Amino acid sequence: MSTPLRVMLIDDEPIVGKRLGPVLEKMGCQTETFVEPAVALNRLAEQEFDVVVTDIRMEEVDGIGVLERVKALSPRTKVIMITGYATLEVAHEALAKGAFDFIAKPFEPRDMRQAVAKAAEALGLQMPEAAALMVEEILLTEESGLPE
Repeated sequence: MSTPLRVMLIDDEPIVGKRLGPVLEKMGCQTETFVEPAVALNRLAEQEFDVVVTDIRMEEVDGIGVLERVKALSPRTKVIMITGYATLEVAHEALAKGAFDFIAKPFEPRDMRQAVAKAAEALGLQMPEAAALMVEEILLTEESGLPE
């Protein structure tokens, strides 16, 4: 049995962690959720994570600051940026500073599953649960006749 993908979720809106945590856990990820970026960064100094999903716009420390700190502490960690205020400039800055992916809110759970699965693949890790969920989603979409 493989070690679960360790994912840190950082968003100052608690509902985001409450919704994303179970989605990622169903994929077989081990998640830790934080609403305070400073607390999350302290935890990151203690424990390495494979993936960090962070909001960009937060009061205490913005997502770009989180990205820079994550990259300094753990260069192999893949950072997925999420935001409700997506602009080309923000996306470009995040990707230029080392973000693995950038997702605009609102997004579907499958968007996050795909981003996390791609991050796992980039790390050389396998996520059989993620692959099974994606195949199941594709089959359900085809059966329903609804577009993706």
